[in-house]
Amino acid sequence: MAFLDKYQPQLLSVLRIVAGLLFLEHGLMKIVGFPAPMPDVGGIIMVAGYIELIGGALIVLGLFSRIAAFICSGEMAAAYWMVHAKSSMYPAVNGGDAAILFCFVFLYIAAAGPGPLAVNQR
Repeated sequence: MAFLDKYQPQLLSVLRIVAGLLFLEHGLMKIVGFPAPMPDVGGIIMVAGYIELIGGALIVLGLFSRIAAFICSGEMAAAYWMVHAKSSMYPAVNGGDAAILFCFVFLYIAAAGPGPLAVNQR
């Protein structure tokens, strides 16, 4: 789809913003209970919530987005193996498909950069 080639930089920014907003939402659920509270949030889940909240906000803004995306990617890899993979080897069954997708989208953003629509674009 060559007609989209000229929009590649802007679409990278859109991918970063949308993924960051979705990640931020997961952090908000764990930390402040919005838009829906998560039961039994404590310990490592609370740490994950702060990574998601702060990392998601930085990724949305495009502020230190490479390092934030790298940390968030690692958090999602750890979440998949520590939580989801224990119940089944299949992501659609163990609920880990979003964790895998976040992991690789954030790894791509860490490598590709934030795109042109970012606070500290590089």
